[in-house]
Amino acid sequence: MTALTKLVRNLGPGLLFASMAIGTSHLVLSTKAGAQYGWIMVIPIILANIFKYPFFEFGVRYTNITNKTLIEGYLNRGKGYLWFYTAITLITTFTILAALYTVTAGLFINLFNISGISISLIALALFVFISTLLIIGRYSFLEKSLKLVVSILFLALLVTTVLVIVKGKVAIPENFEPVPIFNEMGILFLIGLMGWMPTTVEASSWVSLWSIEKWKSGNYKPSLKESLQEFNVGYIMTGVLAIFFLIIGWFTLYGSNTILSGNAVKFADQVVQLFTTHIGSWAYIFIALAAFATMFSTCMTAHDAVARVGLDIIDKLSPNIKVQEKKWPFGMAILVLALINFIVVYGFSANMGQLVALATFVSFVVAPIIGYMNLKNVMSSEIPKEQQPNKPLQLLTYAGIIFLSFFSIYYFWIVVF
Repeated sequence: MTALTKLVRNLGPGLLFASMAIGTSHLVLSTKAGAQYGWIMVIPIILANIFKYPFFEFGVRYTNITNKTLIEGYLNRGKGYLWFYTAITLITTFTILAALYTVTAGLFINLFNISGISISLIALALFVFISTLLIIGRYSFLEKSLKLVVSILFLALLVTTVLVIVKGKVAIPENFEPVPIFNEMGILFLIGLMGWMPTTVEASSWVSLWSIEKWKSGNYKPSLKESLQEFNVGYIMTGVLAIFFLIIGWFTLYGSNTILSGNAVKFADQVVQLFTTHIGSWAYIFIALAAFATMFSTCMTAHDAVARVGLDIIDKLSPNIKVQEKKWPFGMAILVLALINFIVVYGFSANMGQLVALATFVSFVVAPIIGYMNLKNVMSSEIPKEQQPNKPLQLLTYAGIIFLSFFSIYYFWIVVF
């Protein structure tokens, strides 16, 4: 079996990670970074991906070596670690899923010119459709379908980016003044971009859960080297696609003096409309497909992962229940999440921005703590010395913790004071 054949066979957790990460952080934040600040924003995007890499890699490493999830690792470090992670999960779970479905429903309405139907109703249809797919198809279907969706997404974005580059940058007027980066608004945007690039650190446990599920469904466990190679493919893809979105924003919007909406749905629609104006209406289908595939795949993977996290936490806090040994709890978790998040969408849509801001704030501030917890897992006695992270990766980990701590403290200071 060739190395490429092995890699294709092992594709799964890393691919799902890429699909989950390439959501609003890419579609909105990366595009907006290029649109408002130009090419210079490629630097923080690359830095964020480099500094956060160890925290996600540790999820793959710990699970491959121990056959345990990161969540079980937190419990093994002490019950306080697990309760801390549980609290973060409870705060962020419902608001983030509700926000993802709201943005996806809004995109569906705007991109395909649907009138007379509310966002709540489209969101309900998405909840029903995606829940059905996840319950019937489970992990195997999720992995196979996302291979297709991510392929479409990557090709659509590649075509879009090439078309943008070939067409050239939008004309910049003589009186154009670049938006300053190092004022309060610019710093807040920079913090948000790096905080959510490629995604929040607590999602590191999602990769470990998907890894175990893939081994169960495929009856094959790859070596540590193979698992890391597969994850690296997905991780690199998230960085490349972030740069694609940045180029699209930079070439089509930077210097155009366009006032960009702060609403994710309206902003994405702005990007699509301005892109087609810049390239031609015939290209609409490429950017529309890329935008919708981005958010749809994120909804699927996040919904699946949050359900698995919830069940794994219940198992670890109440080991006598053993919910994961039965089939029905997963479907029940999917439905409960869909119901609760639909209630949030329907009842709190006017305050969605504030709810998401709370989840964002919590995720951002605790990111270095979760990064440290992941480091404790892979440096514990459960991992043989020769399979623990090497010195350069350990140094990068500490640099990432310092990097995230600095921005988290500064973000906390700006938001609170």
